[in-house]
Amino acid sequence: MECQVLNPFYVFQLFSVCLWFAEDYMEYATAIIIMSLLSIFLTVYDLRQQSVKLHRLVESHNNIMVTVCRNKEGDSCFQELESHHLVPGDMLVLKEGKTLLPCDAILISGQCIVNESMLTGESIPVTKTHLPQADNFKPWRMHCAEDYKKHVLFCGTEVIQTKADDTGVVKAVVLRTGFNTAKGDLMRSILYPKPMNFKLYRDALRFLMCLIAFAAIGMIYTVCVFALNGEEAGEVVKKSLDVITIAVPPALPAALTTGIIYTQRRLKKKGIFCISPQRINMCGQLNLICFDKTGTLTEDGLDLWGLLPCERNCFQDIHSFPADHSLPWGPVFRAMAVCHSLIVWEGKIQGDPLDVKMFEATNWVIDDSSGHQIEGQGSTHATVVRPGPKASSAPVEGVAILHQFPFSSALQRMSVIAQEIGGEQQVFTKGAPEMVAMLCRAETVPLNFESKLLLYTAQGFRVIGLACKSLQAGKQSTDLTREEVESDLTFLGLLIMENRLKRETKPVLEELSAARIRSVMVTGDNIQTAVTVAKNAGMISPTNRVILVEANKIPGSFSASITWKPLEKNKPEDYRGLAKAMGLEPRSPRVFTSALPVEDDSPPTTERRIGLALASGQYHFAMSGKSYQIVAQHFRHLLPKLLLNGTVFARMSPGQKSSLVEEFQKLDYFVGMCGDGANDCGALKVAHAGISLSEQEASVASPFTSRTPSIACVPELIREGRAALVTSFCMFKYMALYSTIQYLGVLLLYWQLNAFGNYQFLFQDLAITTVIGVTMSFTGAYPKLVPYRPPSQLISPPLLLSVVLNILFSLSMQVFGFVVVQEQPWYSKTDIHSACLSVNNHVENSSSISSLGLRGMRDGAHGQTDNGYKSYENTTVWLLSTINCLIVALVFSKGRPFRQPIYTNYVFILVLIGQLGVCLFLVFADIDDLYSKMDLVCTPTTWRISMVIMLAVTLAASFLVEEAVIENRPLWLLLKKTFRYHSKSHYKRLQRVLEQDSAWPPLNETFFSDSVAISVEGSMGGHSNPTFDSNEDTL
Repeated sequence: MECQVLNPFYVFQLFSVCLWFAEDYMEYATAIIIMSLLSIFLTVYDLRQQSVKLHRLVESHNNIMVTVCRNKEGDSCFQELESHHLVPGDMLVLKEGKTLLPCDAILISGQCIVNESMLTGESIPVTKTHLPQADNFKPWRMHCAEDYKKHVLFCGTEVIQTKADDTGVVKAVVLRTGFNTAKGDLMRSILYPKPMNFKLYRDALRFLMCLIAFAAIGMIYTVCVFALNGEEAGEVVKKSLDVITIAVPPALPAALTTGIIYTQRRLKKKGIFCISPQRINMCGQLNLICFDKTGTLTEDGLDLWGLLPCERNCFQDIHSFPADHSLPWGPVFRAMAVCHSLIVWEGKIQGDPLDVKMFEATNWVIDDSSGHQIEGQGSTHATVVRPGPKASSAPVEGVAILHQFPFSSALQRMSVIAQEIGGEQQVFTKGAPEMVAMLCRAETVPLNFESKLLLYTAQGFRVIGLACKSLQAGKQSTDLTREEVESDLTFLGLLIMENRLKRETKPVLEELSAARIRSVMVTGDNIQTAVTVAKNAGMISPTNRVILVEANKIPGSFSASITWKPLEKNKPEDYRGLAKAMGLEPRSPRVFTSALPVEDDSPPTTERRIGLALASGQYHFAMSGKSYQIVAQHFRHLLPKLLLNGTVFARMSPGQKSSLVEEFQKLDYFVGMCGDGANDCGALKVAHAGISLSEQEASVASPFTSRTPSIACVPELIREGRAALVTSFCMFKYMALYSTIQYLGVLLLYWQLNAFGNYQFLFQDLAITTVIGVTMSFTGAYPKLVPYRPPSQLISPPLLLSVVLNILFSLSMQVFGFVVVQEQPWYSKTDIHSACLSVNNHVENSSSISSLGLRGMRDGAHGQTDNGYKSYENTTVWLLSTINCLIVALVFSKGRPFRQPIYTNYVFILVLIGQLGVCLFLVFADIDDLYSKMDLVCTPTTWRISMVIMLAVTLAASFLVEEAVIENRPLWLLLKKTFRYHSKSHYKRLQRVLEQDSAWPPLNETFFSDSVAISVEGSMGGHSNPTFDSNEDTL
């Protein structure tokens, strides 16, 4: 709040208002105070609303009653206390029913189902398991490695279900409280966001300094003129200071704030909510958008397409879904029925969409009642799945899920320990096929596993690997570690899910591509699936090449290797029909390490095709999160080159996503991030514009939230950002010209020791400029994105040329009018009524310039008597300058290509027409009372027509220059080419260097690092949501 009130513009306004009150210029001073207070109020109100919302979010969990186990006189007892009394080390007892978590806590017994949507924006329930018992002295965080988050209950999340183990109580130990928690960290990042270094805001202060320097010249001129004419020192000081308040527009902050508020309202009507208004202008500069895949580019839900079972080291016939016959009972069926983390919540099966589809295909149901007696396990709150009414016959009554090892994005898998009622215990694992196959016994994995996997991932299918093994009888499931459970598995087959593109995805990406806005995919999915989806979505053109970048650490050394492999297009004949293709072996399968073979094509043809693509720069890099990490550590010098053409980044962790966005920003890209708000939280925060696709009205996960879960909001936001940015520039230009026009008029009149009257100033400042400043921003965004961005800085040649030329036009017109009026035959220096002898009351109002007793430029004398301002020069200069303000407002109100045509802003057009009508009325009316009030004098009709002609010539010149020169993009491009001007952006410079490098990219070559690795563990991401990625080394 203090920063808003002490903004340099507002401090300057305070100085101006004090000076005006000293000169009795009460009306405009009061108007500026009201506008400034309104502007400050709106800004502070917006900040206050956000603060209240944040306070409520914090308060919701800070004042709840919790049950804590505390020692009293050596005995442990349970007591109820308010949550703000909790300290790290307290033991919480979690009761049944919904509970908000007031702190970060480690679950040490039982199991919880938690809704983490407050932190992640994703309302899928998450299963939390208790900390495993371990017979070693390692810290729990090191022992659990990447999987530690599955044991931590995060502050601000809601426990929706608890399941006790044989102890009968669900317990958790308080880990962190207050701002040290996951929620506290998120609140801190919102309260103190990463500062955005945007040129517009830097240039605004430079703009102010330039105007003050311009005013300093006028001050010197004023002191010289009035001092030489014997004015009192006090009056000279006031007049010279007054020049500064004229040259620097005091209404600018209010006008800029108004523009942002209008844009925010337009976005809200389109279902896009903003909690960081200052980033709206930044959206106008975005030239690279990172997209998450699942739920963002593709549909949130997955459709089960088929199942490829494996028996005795061989794949069997594919089972398609939906099928005429149900899936037969067997290990694969059992895996689909139990290997999930689904729960029944409010009468519906809830959980990961993939799990839901997989389980629904079995036609079984979840019996989630508590206290099932499982043989050998005692009384436990196990989830039991049973055959449903539509299920095929099964030889078992049901299967109990005894223990879960929840899905981990780092491990890329999940496992469960299950037991048939009356049967033996088994382990079932599902996850990324490559990862599952590594955990299986080699003799159970088919030899053609990699080629079959490629067959489906190349079509864009989501492929899940399934595996199982039997456990020794009599062993407690809770005593087993994850490493013991997930080893020596038997491979069961591949589950093939169809993840369709959203209907809006391809048109939106095509629109962005046509606007030369780069699209990048950042996903946690398989790299081949990601590449295929990128091709289907239009991110990668069919004629472009895809180059896989693989980086690996060399075992037993500190070095690493990096290889570039061209990823060939799949042959159409190989995939004419997947049902038929299942009986065929892919041509020339290879043994390789990455499951991404290079197709055997005739070498000359392949090399020729690749050479043509590379020569034209039409190639895209694809890499995994592991390769990205290694490149960032060992091949730092190559990272910018790879990012320049990197389009697909697969198997990326949340921290790597944040790091990638920051690396793009280092190349001077303006980066947008669009995701579903879950594991994209960190990247959404770090990006210049983070857009979360969430049903919530305003998610704290990102600056922008779209209520519609579609990427159609991205071009919409860019359009509005461009319009807002152009509006800001138009406002700066208009305010600069209005101030300069008034400044030039006043300096001309100072030459005769004259000036504008109070009501003349008031009419220009309030009735003209303030109303224009408020209505100019109503113009909406142009519906089409053009393939270039608006300028990002005020100090640019076109803008400066526009301002300078219009200043010269205004100066020429005012000087011409000032000089020519003195040459008219009816002109008299002493008799201001000599031009209109027919005026009856001219004797009453007669005045002599020689009797001008200027008591100050704005002396507040508002009587009918002459107050010393009336003269032919004053009338001429004031009328010319006032209508000139309308001319520049019209000329500077740009429409296409970034805003809609000016005639669509009906309010602004009506305002201009109304103001022009009033001004022309003042020019041609001859009403004594009105003229006396406005300090105008009567002039012959011929002179009035002459002034209109001068204004028409100025309008034509301004409009012609603006359209033919300032807005002439081909002309500026030609000038850039002629003077060999090149962009200073890092990525542009790098592009020019790589265009000259015939050896880049080095296809089918392997490089080795020869330097010590750079540690980037601590820098993988700016703000990272601790729910997914904690930056603490020890706990």
